[in-house]
Amino acid sequence: MKEKISLAIKERLSQLMETGSLPHFELPAIQVMRPTEESFGDYTTNIALIVAKSAGMNPRSLAELIVKEFVLPQVAKIEIAGPGHINFYLSDAAYSETLAHILKEGGRYGNSMQGNGVEVNNEFISANPTGPLHLGNGRGGFYADSLARVMKKAGYDVTNEYYVNDAGEQVMKLGHSILKDTEAVYGGEYIETLAERLQGETDDVRTVGEKGAAIVLNEMIKPIVQDTMRVHFDQWTSEKKLIEDGYVDKALAILKEKNLTFEQDGALWLRTTEFGDDKDRVLVKSDGSKTYFASDAGYILNKMERGFAMLIETWGADHHGYIGRFKAVARALGFTGEIHFLIVQLVKLVKDGVEVRMSKRAGNVVAIDELIEKVGHDVARFFFLMYSPDTHMNFDLGLAEEQSDKNPVYYVQYAHARLASIERKAAEAGVSVATESLLLLVHPKERLLIRELMAFPELVERMAMEKTVHQLPQYAVRLADRLHSFYADCKVIDEADVDLSSARLALIGATKTVLGETLRLMGVSAPEKM
Repeated sequence: MKEKISLAIKERLSQLMETGSLPHFELPAIQVMRPTEESFGDYTTNIALIVAKSAGMNPRSLAELIVKEFVLPQVAKIEIAGPGHINFYLSDAAYSETLAHILKEGGRYGNSMQGNGVEVNNEFISANPTGPLHLGNGRGGFYADSLARVMKKAGYDVTNEYYVNDAGEQVMKLGHSILKDTEAVYGGEYIETLAERLQGETDDVRTVGEKGAAIVLNEMIKPIVQDTMRVHFDQWTSEKKLIEDGYVDKALAILKEKNLTFEQDGALWLRTTEFGDDKDRVLVKSDGSKTYFASDAGYILNKMERGFAMLIETWGADHHGYIGRFKAVARALGFTGEIHFLIVQLVKLVKDGVEVRMSKRAGNVVAIDELIEKVGHDVARFFFLMYSPDTHMNFDLGLAEEQSDKNPVYYVQYAHARLASIERKAAEAGVSVATESLLLLVHPKERLLIRELMAFPELVERMAMEKTVHQLPQYAVRLADRLHSFYADCKVIDEADVDLSSARLALIGATKTVLGETLRLMGVSAPEKM
């Protein structure tokens, strides 16, 4: 609907220019938005204020000229507010068309081709295989997984990828920790377990580290990611294998060939400052060893060869300083696509305002699987998704354990279960959906609920464009609010008015479809009963 209004405004302005009512000027993108207050209509635009200077008119006069002969069947009324805002009120037909469309499309409602099949590499979690996944890994993992779902719905071709750092210094640190020598770094029960399993096999630090990393990856990380977190990865890429396959050397050769490297103090450097970085970076140290940055170059080259046109990188807060150099080496190698970064801030587990420590299994961190075991997968995922990842988060364990409508997860899931229950009761009463009766839905609470359903496709496209998903739980709660408010005032199954019952049952079905799809995008279950 927003696109239809935007296109109609564009056509009206073009018509005014063609007839000489306005001088010719280049039209900007026409922004049609939902007003902050429902009394201001269903949609609003400030286009008259934006182009008033180009049109040589004051904004309000221009707005009056635009709406004078504005025709769109789905718009019942237009008002001009303030200095020139144009507010649109939709017709009864527009509301009924929306419901009929949702019922026809089902789970496809909100799908778009915004992405036009662009191939996206969505790399996330990618925790070092040196220990259990912690709350930060869980937060970033859930967020990026939901983002992939949203972007697929918006028409992108997304590959979820986990980069296994199994060739660097962290593997050596794990080896030292397992051997419990003076350079040990990691602690916790899992280190004790690894030490027992690998005892006596070898004293070579790297070999022990690599064996320990393989155990951590295959027996701790992968099962937790796939079974406990319920996150799917299309690709697990090994840093060690990339090096063995020659990608790092190939990347360095390309950079040298482009005359973008130089030698200084016996080390090989990349001129990253030529691509916006704050200083040049070392690729090969003076002792001949390659840096982690060199591995990044090889990994980016590998992604380029696989044809990705967009890269999404989800990193921990401690990696914020790596953004500049990552972008620089990507551009230096010739990557011309989009690069987006999601920086995940720290998470504290709190209860009654006090930070909680759950166990010593993972050393000094809280493991994500322990949290999920305590509060459940759906609650953990929903809570993490409620906040933008770039904000610090206190995970309220007390609220998460609450099994009532105080807990937003239960509140939303109960709404879905209520919808399913109404459908079952309607079937028992012999009431069926009748789309020809949809024009009967004129109650204010019906309109507010349909209005919320209309917002869903716009929400999907906006999240895909902005690379955000924390609006999903907010939308789910808002939709549940609208449903409960509607249900309190509008009797769905009324034997005295079969036509209205059939229309309201259609509204119930459409709401169940959209709420269910919202939960699916979050990766949260949509129960039929509670």
